[in-house]
Amino acid sequence: MEFIAMLALFILAIFLGFELITKVPPTLHTPLMSGSNAISGITLVGALLAAGHGDNQLVQGFGFVAVVLATINVVGGFMVTNRMLAMFKRK
Repeated sequence: MEFIAMLALFILAIFLGFELITKVPPTLHTPLMSGSNAISGITLVGALLAAGHGDNQLVQGFGFVAVVLATINVVGGFMVTNRMLAMFKRK
């Protein structure tokens, strides 16, 4: 029963995240990405904890997927921030 609740929460988080990201206007996306890097770092730490302390293989598998996705999010956020800051440098 606990697994079904966690799976439902995971699926709900996917849909909620997708809806939130698609509603952000393009002019606000870059500043919000740079601001969300700290939150993504916290997500990465939580994913590492989930992957490392999983009781069974399925939990560890979801934790590994969460680590991969959070890492992609952190790296992508820093790349967007770096690109945004490069636009303001003098040539």
